Amino acid sequence: MLLRHTPTEITERKALMINPAKTCQPIGAMYAALGIHGCLPHSHGSQGCCAYHRSALTRHYKEPISAATSSFTEGASVFGGQANLLQAIDNIFTVYEPEVIAVHTTCLSETIGDDLKQIADKAQKEGKIPEGKFVIGAPTPSYVGSHVTGFSNMVKAMAQLATPGTKKNGKVNVIPGWVEPSDMEEIKRLASVVGVDITLFPDTSGVLNAPLTGEYKMFPDGGVTMKELMNTGGAMGTLALGEWCSADAARWLDSKCKVPCTVLDMPFGLNATDRFIDVLRTVAGVTVPEAIDVERGQLVDMISDMHQYFYGKKVAIFGDPDQLISMCEFLRALDMQPVHVITGTPGKEFERRIKEITADMPCEVNVKAKGDMFLLHQWIRNEPVDLLIGNTYGKYIARDEDIPFLRWGFPILDRQGHQYFPTVGYKGGLRLLEKILGLLLDRKDRDEPEESFELVL
Repeated sequence: MLLRHTPTEITERKALMINPAKTCQPIGAMYAALGIHGCLPHSHGSQGCCAYHRSALTRHYKEPISAATSSFTEGASVFGGQANLLQAIDNIFTVYEPEVIAVHTTCLSETIGDDLKQIADKAQKEGKIPEGKFVIGAPTPSYVGSHVTGFSNMVKAMAQLATPGTKKNGKVNVIPGWVEPSDMEEIKRLASVVGVDITLFPDTSGVLNAPLTGEYKMFPDGGVTMKELMNTGGAMGTLALGEWCSADAARWLDSKCKVPCTVLDMPFGLNATDRFIDVLRTVAGVTVPEAIDVERGQLVDMISDMHQYFYGKKVAIFGDPDQLISMCEFLRALDMQPVHVITGTPGKEFERRIKEITADMPCEVNVKAKGDMFLLHQWIRNEPVDLLIGNTYGKYIARDEDIPFLRWGFPILDRQGHQYFPTVGYKGGLRLLEKILGLLLDRKDRDEPEESFELVL
């Protein structure tokens, strides 16, 4: 049970986290790997680790997540997992025939000190990797960073497939960050409407929101192809949507392949989408078509029409740093007040950005990188809010404090639709507005006294 405290009585906990607002690196790496066509993610560690990571993604996306494991036992824990991984690579290519195996490490293999590159080179020399097939790898120890860090590390491993000196292909690389498959579809649609040919990586659309056809496919039709990844070194430029998720890969392409990069915020809401469209058309040298102006105008119209319901409402929000930055900016565009902001991913730059976005608010914002849900609950008890935004685990706070709750982010375990309906772009902004408005109006209807009617004859 939480007790009500004054803000000065909340002391910072450094040695203990209670319900951290994050999960571990390999989950992010596994999700990113699923965005490659014909890829089988591989967990270099124990079976239990792989089972948890597959389960977390399966529960969120409502799709069976395929992944392999090195199946560490006591011997591998002491002497290292090289033999396990070499055998696994041979077995996977023989039995499942993927185009690429994307290996990520676990805490145990990182503590032992297994060298993925050295092991992959050895597998190549021993003929365990068939011609035309690939093995890529990323270090993802769970005791550092969060699932966002793991996603970033695996995406950087994808970028390292690019061939320096590749002839320019007239495309623009877009690294979307950790968003839903539906969001990746929306980013591709927006680029198509603008008239820009892009290479989106990773791309989980068509993989984790594929249709039910009655025919099982080990590797769905979606995902960025290996050929496209290798050609990313010939792009006109790279747009990285999110500093934490996407920037490392974009900067690697810039430094090694001389593909100029621009790091943007994720295109949630009005302003961030405006910047994405503007940079996209600038890099590609095209003009924004009227269809985009129409979509933007519809979002602006709904903001204007419903402004009285948003104005001054206080919000508590938690999740991944890249998503929170754009969402807080969108909330400020609605004249809402994000007063409590928590992420589990470390980084002081996050706190600076949130304070910059909320600098014009009439009240001070509580913001914490590497925070936890217990602290968020304390903040809410000290300063109540009108709306809570975050993943499924926020429902316990919402229930205790009787707050309207918008499920958004990862993981969402008890609702459907997030893998099919985008929240990025102007169309996604309309969906976010509709969901927020519905929650606020439901509360308004509930709190208003019932009207009495007198029958006059």
